[in-house]
Amino acid sequence: MSRFNHVPVKLPELETTTINRKRFYITPQDRVYPSITTVLSIRKKEGLIKWRERVGDKVANYVAARAAARGTSIHHMCEDYLNNVENDWPEKWEEHKKQFLHYALFRVFRDKVLNNISDIYAQECGLYSDKYKVASRVDCIAKYNGVLSIIDFKTSTRERSDDWNENYYIQGSAYAEMFTELTGIDTNQVVILVVTEDGTVQEFIKEKGDYLNALKDSVTEWEKQNETDSKGHPIIYR
Repeated sequence: MSRFNHVPVKLPELETTTINRKRFYITPQDRVYPSITTVLSIRKKEGLIKWRERVGDKVANYVAARAAARGTSIHHMCEDYLNNVENDWPEKWEEHKKQFLHYALFRVFRDKVLNNISDIYAQECGLYSDKYKVASRVDCIAKYNGVLSIIDFKTSTRERSDDWNENYYIQGSAYAEMFTELTGIDTNQVVILVVTEDGTVQEFIKEKGDYLNALKDSVTEWEKQNETDSKGHPIIYR
């Protein structure tokens, strides 16, 4: 059993709100910023649209719901594992084992990549940026093979091609920018860890500097399409 060290870092508590079916966060200064996933949703997703058209809404919705349940379950296992629940609250950990298929995938994930993590600075914490006017919650900020990184846990039905992940890399780069803005701690590496249904584990490692222009462009396009007031509150015309 691994035991993970947690580095104390003070990060803000953020409230969430939903406006026009999109997620926003309210900062301690009462600014309302869209989630980075909301901002990135404006980027074209032709492949996903064509897949939905090909299989139909019923099948697409079933696959999406199944993937969401799998992702949530394994994400909770990763979070608890890194929080030392297996060591400190074994009775809670036993509950995870009851989800047999998800637990089997988690164990593969754990054995191949999770133990590369050390010195955890944040898990499931709110972040925001006054520079970019976005906010979100980050999976994990920790050292990965000794390098401080933004770490995102993903599940997938099949292996992912690198070019499918661009939004993930932009999202991770946004987290890195937000974390540095709030704490002064430089974070440049983005790590995307994926486990597939057949037990394949993929590791994608990028530098945030390669995706900051795409982040800026996405924020600019979002602002063009969504009018806000001086505090970032969306202006809704009724």
